[in-house]
Amino acid sequence: MSQIIRNRRVEEDSWQTLGVQAGEEVSQLPAGAVVVPLAVWKARRGELLARGQVGAWLRPEDDPDELADDFGILPLIAVHFPKVGDGRGYSTAVLLRRRGYRGELRAFGDIGRDQIHFLARVGFDSFGLGVGRDPQAALASLNDFTLAYQGGADDPLPLFRKRALAGATPR
Repeated sequence: MSQIIRNRRVEEDSWQTLGVQAGEEVSQLPAGAVVVPLAVWKARRGELLARGQVGAWLRPEDDPDELADDFGILPLIAVHFPKVGDGRGYSTAVLLRRRGYRGELRAFGDIGRDQIHFLARVGFDSFGLGVGRDPQAALASLNDFTLAYQGGADDPLPLFRKRALAGATPR
């Protein structure tokens, strides 16, 4: 099993993500908790629900609205980051959280320490790091910044509003 960061700690990943490698078929499902591509989820939804412990994952080009009817039954939605420079997953996370998804939201793929803090700000609560990256070292990045001026999924109230509520006078 690989390690992930979940809820601000490093732990063993109990989920097996299928269909990430180019050309990988998702015909036979292994025992245990699995995360399948959106296309497989849509094609085999009934079968997957019957087996239990299943999540779905989205590619950058996938529409998160296609999972909207399943928010209450999917314990995990994962968003794939195929390369560092592809930031579409940030928008996907914001859309999923704003539209009501409350389960585990995982970022996985080519992500590293410098992205973890910002991924958490848009709503991710678990992270599967890129190959060769140390999750224990990356965990510290969740505390890289003590304040954020703008609101985010992790704290929707912007700093200027917090100060106003606290009675501080703006400068």
